Amino acid sequence: MDFKNKIIYQIYPRSFKDTNQDGIGDIKGIISKLDYIASLGVNFIWLSPVYASPNADFGYDVSDYKAINPEYGTMADMDLLIEKAKEKGIDIMMDLVMNHTSSEHEWFKKSKEKDSPYRDYYIYLPPKKGKEPNNWTSFFGGK
Repeated sequence: MDFKNKIIYQIYPRSFKDTNQDGIGDIKGIISKLDYIASLGVNFIWLSPVYASPNADFGYDVSDYKAINPEYGTMADMDLLIEKAKEKGIDIMMDLVMNHTSSEHEWFKKSKEKDSPYRDYYIYLPPKKGKEPNNWTSFFGGK
């Protein structure tokens, strides 16, 4: 696919359009704005994560890549978004954050087992002098 001549419109669903009045944007909100988005000449919507997540990092900490976060809607809503966007000549490009799973993700949970094949998905370092192995800080909680 040649993206050089395409117009891509990124949507961060959490703040885009709230249709159920809970203060969080949702997939139905995106659907409701497809005519406007199409009027801009958009060919692709780059959709920030809508996957299931505990939201320690507002959706970038994915706990299940095969599920939609209920705050945004349902898989049926997602299917409808894809269908309606396609009718308007708009493709959906999902933001896939494979290098940043949640501690609630099945792979991470299994990676803690000593002989797990998932252990190689993450980097485990021994503590230094009883403390964290580095001085890296986090903006999402913890140290």
